[in-house]
Amino acid sequence: MTTVAALSRTGIDLGGTKIEIVVLAANGDVLFEKRVATPAPDYQATVILLSDLLGEAESATQTTTSVGIGTPGSLSPKTGLLRNSNSVWINDKPLAADVKSAMAREVRFANDANCFALSEATDGAGQGARTVFGVIIGTGCGGGVVVDGHIVNGANGIGGEWGHNPLPWPDKTEFPAPECWCGRSGCQEVWFSGSGLRRDHLTITGDDLRGEEIVTRAAEADTACQATLARHANRLARGLACVCNLLDPEVIVLGGGLSNMPHLYADLPGLMEPFVFSDHVSTQIAAPKHGDASGVRGAAWLW
Repeated sequence: MTTVAALSRTGIDLGGTKIEIVVLAANGDVLFEKRVATPAPDYQATVILLSDLLGEAESATQTTTSVGIGTPGSLSPKTGLLRNSNSVWINDKPLAADVKSAMAREVRFANDANCFALSEATDGAGQGARTVFGVIIGTGCGGGVVVDGHIVNGANGIGGEWGHNPLPWPDKTEFPAPECWCGRSGCQEVWFSGSGLRRDHLTITGDDLRGEEIVTRAAEADTACQATLARHANRLARGLACVCNLLDPEVIVLGGGLSNMPHLYADLPGLMEPFVFSDHVSTQIAAPKHGDASGVRGAAWLW
């Protein structure tokens, strides 16, 4: 086997329902990629599968690579255990130590939203920008901060975890706030995520529709669905305005399933402006260049 660890990078995106692996050449070209179902909630089977996938990738490419893994949640700087994951079956587990042992090498870990942000800042929609905020709005709601090409993890390892801040500037219709899986109420995740969009539509209309059904019906002039999307965009704009007031990023890249809603890119800048503490908002709201492959590519770029 040819050893080119400095040139080839393996990235793994560990999700609650699927695991994706990619091997990138030095120029970012894909040498190998594969997706498989996550063996949730079997923690040990997950660790073994991660190692097996690496072996398959290196066998297929005839390389020994560096390895980066993106995870839901993050590693605690205090305990080394995974925490804050909405895939709760991997919380409080020594994931890093177990994976490193199984793979018999050093492995770098980062939150999946951080990996997404790093990917888009490296060779994606935020390439060339000094400060990029990556947003995940899908099953959950996460975020990642990249400054000058480096992830900002922070002192507590939670840099960019905006999804578990409360919804800013709430109005009377947003009380009482829904409960979040994290144990608090009113987190932005319960408003911005796909399940939050579905719950809000059900609460207001009594009609239980998935996010994609709401988008389809809105395009067909269903006024109730159009109103649901408008509420969602307004809330998301308030959350992103807080990011601008704190970080003032040049580019905000939207990822996750709900980032495929085209109206967000047209509507968010104007909706954000009244809440941003500036006379003008020049922050770009961008779609991800690499789509749903951005997270796994960012894991590879951890090296």
